[in-house]
Amino acid sequence: MKTAALHSLGCKVNSYETEAMQEIFTEHGYEIVSFEERADVYLINTCSVTNMADRKSRQMLHRARKQNPEALIIAAGCYVQAAGEELLKDPAVDILIGNNEKAGLSKILREWEESRRAFYVHDMSHERQYEELNHSRTAGHTRAFVKIQDGCDQFCAYCIIPYTRGRVRSRSLSDILSEVKALSENGYQEAVLTGIHLDSYGTDLEGCSLLDVIRAVADVDGIRRIRLGSLEPRIMTDEFVHGLAEVEKLCPHFHLSLQSGCDATLKRMNRKYDTQQFYACCERLRSCFDSPALTTDVMVGFPGETEEEFAQTLSFLKEIRFYEMHVFKYSRRKGTRADRMEQQIPEQIKTRRSEILLKLSEENSLRYRERLLGKTVEVLMEEACILHGRTWQIGHTREYVKVAVPSETPLTNRMVRVNVEQMSENGMLCGVLTNADRK
Repeated sequence: MKTAALHSLGCKVNSYETEAMQEIFTEHGYEIVSFEERADVYLINTCSVTNMADRKSRQMLHRARKQNPEALIIAAGCYVQAAGEELLKDPAVDILIGNNEKAGLSKILREWEESRRAFYVHDMSHERQYEELNHSRTAGHTRAFVKIQDGCDQFCAYCIIPYTRGRVRSRSLSDILSEVKALSENGYQEAVLTGIHLDSYGTDLEGCSLLDVIRAVADVDGIRRIRLGSLEPRIMTDEFVHGLAEVEKLCPHFHLSLQSGCDATLKRMNRKYDTQQFYACCERLRSCFDSPALTTDVMVGFPGETEEEFAQTLSFLKEIRFYEMHVFKYSRRKGTRADRMEQQIPEQIKTRRSEILLKLSEENSLRYRERLLGKTVEVLMEEACILHGRTWQIGHTREYVKVAVPSETPLTNRMVRVNVEQMSENGMLCGVLTNADRK
C-alpha cells in the first residue's frame, strides 16, 4: 500500500482543505502516515500571508525531499499561487496545485502517472466558482472546521490574499448542511464556520446570508456548539448581533480583526472601518451576550506608524479589554501597496511595540479567566494528559477558555459541567465535575 503524508501551513481554511485532500488520498487506497515518516507522497498545503510564510513553505518542501528523495512532492495552496512557475525550477517540487484546483487531486495523481503533468495553477482574479471540497472527519475528535466561503474583495494594503485566493465565492447552504450532518453522524459536537473573509458570505448568492447558515447549522441534530471564524465590525449591525444572540448553540466567542487602534493607520491600511465603529461593535456584542470572549489581531510597525499612532492603538486596546490578542509585526509582502510605501519601520521598533502589546494581552487574558473562578461552566472535553503524576481531562468552555479536571475516566467528546476552583501556575483553569457529571 502506498503511503501519503500531508502538512498544512497557515490558516484554518488551509487546515480544512488539507483534511479534505487527506480523505481523497484515503479513498484512493493510500495509508496516511505522519509527516515525520518516510512516505511515497508528501503534500504541503502552503501559505503566503507573509514572507516568513513563504520561507516556511519552501523549508517544508525541502524537508520532504530530504526525508525521501524518491517521493512524489506536491506543493499546493497560496504560496504556489503567488510563486507560480518559479517553483517549477525548485528540484524539491514535482507537482504544483493552485487554489481552486485541490478538489481535482485524484485526476492530478492519475495524470502524473500517465504524462508527468506537473502544473495546475490558473489566474484566480476572475474565478467565481466555489471549489467543492468536503470532509467527514477531522484531525480533532470533538471540533470540526467547516469552510463555507473563499476569496476576499477587501484589498487591504498589506495583504496578498485577494491575489492568491481570488474574489469572494460562497458555498451553497445545501452543501454546507450535508457536510455538517456527516460530521455530526461521526460524533462531532462543535462546528466552527470558517472562510477567507467570512463576513462576505452570501454576497454572491441570492437569498442566503451568514446568519441563515448559522441558524440552519444550529438545527442539525447532534451539533451542540457553533463557533465563528474571524469577523469584521461592519457585519455586526444591531440586526445581525440580535440574530446571533437568538441562536442558543452559538458560542459567545468572537474574533474581531482590528489590526490597529489608530484611525490614521487604519486608513493607510485600507481597512473599511474606524475605531469608533469597532468600539460600538464590541459594546453591541457585550450588551447581547453575557461576558463574551472578544479576541483580535493587531499589527505593529505598519509603514508610517509613529509613536503617537502606536500610543493611540495601545490606549484603544486598553479600553476594549480583549480576552486575547494575536500580536504580529508587519512583514513586507511583494506585490502589495504597503511594500511600496515609504517610512518602513525598523525591526527593533516593531519588536518593542510587539512586546508591549503582548504584555497587555497576557494581563487582559488573566483578568478574564479570573472572572470564571468560583463559577460553573460547560466544557467540551477534548484530550487527556498527565501532569505531576496525575491524569487530567482537558477541554474548552463556550468562551474558548481551557479548563482541566482531574479524572482517570476518559471524558473525550463529553459535554460536562465543571465547578472552577483555581488557576494553575501556567494560567489554566482547574476544577471538578459537578455531581451530575461524575457518573
